[in-house]
Amino acid sequence: MSSKLSPSDRKFLLGVAREVIRSELSGEPFTMPSVPASPALNEHRGAFVTLHEHGQLRGCIGNFMSTKPLYETVADMAISAAFHDPRFMPLRPEEFGEIDIEISALTPLEPIDDVEKIQVGVHGIYLINGPNRGVLLPQVATEYGWDRYTFLDQTCLKAGMGPGCWRDPGTQILIFSAEVFGEKSEGLL
Repeated sequence: MSSKLSPSDRKFLLGVAREVIRSELSGEPFTMPSVPASPALNEHRGAFVTLHEHGQLRGCIGNFMSTKPLYETVADMAISAAFHDPRFMPLRPEEFGEIDIEISALTPLEPIDDVEKIQVGVHGIYLINGPNRGVLLPQVATEYGWDRYTFLDQTCLKAGMGPGCWRDPGTQILIFSAEVFGEKSEGLL
């Protein structure tokens, strides 16, 4: 079970994400700030970093597991979201002041065999079928007002498969939860 992040942990992680992106844009080396003595920050857990620009998605990259402490994973994913999301051009210096950052700190993946276990707004979905893989974070279903089955179908589409792929016995369904917080929700913007 993952530890809950305190408000100061959240602020620290959002600061790390913003500073590592700023350092990359300016060509300066990034120095990790002094890490607070928080067990939650030192847990090895997956995380996604999402960037929005004027309310529109500008980058989102993450991983489900990590061999690093959460604060290092967040720094790595912030760089990836800003500069290596294949759906977007790398972030430009003039955009830096226009972005807001959101972090999703994940719980471990849990395979399920009954889609009724999926709680919309609580769980994210990760589908695997052969080489096809797709993931949607828990907040996506809430943002779009999807029910469980629409959420599953949309995850199929994200995986490059047709709606209903989740019914295929060859499709593995995994769920996870996320502690989602951002600069806006934490009052940092």
